[in-house]
Amino acid sequence: MKSDLLHYIDETDSTNNRLKQMLSDGQQLPDLYTLYTFYQTAGRGQQGNSWESEQGKNLLFSTLLRPADLSAADQFRLSMLAPLAIVNVLGSLLSCPPAIKWPNDIYVGDKKLSGILIENTLAGSRLSASVIGVGLNVNQKRFLSPAPNPVSLTQLTGEQYDLHMLMWQITEAFCQLLPLLQRPQELKRLYMQHLYRREGWYPYVEREVSALPTSILQNADRRQFLAQIVDIDNSGRLCLMLQDQSIRRYHFKQVRYVITQDTAQSVL
Repeated sequence: MKSDLLHYIDETDSTNNRLKQMLSDGQQLPDLYTLYTFYQTAGRGQQGNSWESEQGKNLLFSTLLRPADLSAADQFRLSMLAPLAIVNVLGSLLSCPPAIKWPNDIYVGDKKLSGILIENTLAGSRLSASVIGVGLNVNQKRFLSPAPNPVSLTQLTGEQYDLHMLMWQITEAFCQLLPLLQRPQELKRLYMQHLYRREGWYPYVEREVSALPTSILQNADRRQFLAQIVDIDNSGRLCLMLQDQSIRRYHFKQVRYVITQDTAQSVL
């Protein structure tokens, strides 16, 4: 990996916004160019949510990919590749293995360690550019936002981490995994291997009763249903088998996971 792919800035509103503006301004940026910071004033997550991050404590970055010959129909491959790079790095730091919560959050147990926001630009039926934004909780010890289940590396291990070194390691992992975009079966195998709640029956709630991707419940909710993950299809839909053996397929935002308060706290 070339060191000139990494560009650190002290502060920005959002690394995704900043990188997209650089592209709009006509700057010629190489593939895997990564803009990173330790403080965002307006970090964004999925579904328009904000991303809490104490100044100087966490890693916030956006990576540019120009996925050659990747069609719009295959764009979910990016949602598999990006979290795999994070998991590969974090797996060596944690005693409890991290998992990928569909489509691309990083969890340890039932706590959220990292979120990923991918914004694609299309040229006809092909992808011309992808900006992969990542927020990774690293050295923050307390979370004050109403987010239901955040956790940081330092809360899990008691250690403090060099954010620059962690950024370098993650970019290295991206470089190593990039060829998997052209090997979709192997990419999916690795993604499914690390998938959160891959085995067993768990409660879910359809979007009609909530737009939230995750719900923390103290008591049973009659609106939930038990299901088992059986597949992620080529378009990125979550395929759930219900107890009557029927299959339901959901695009992102159409279903949410239900996590009990006890299990969300048990990882600490």
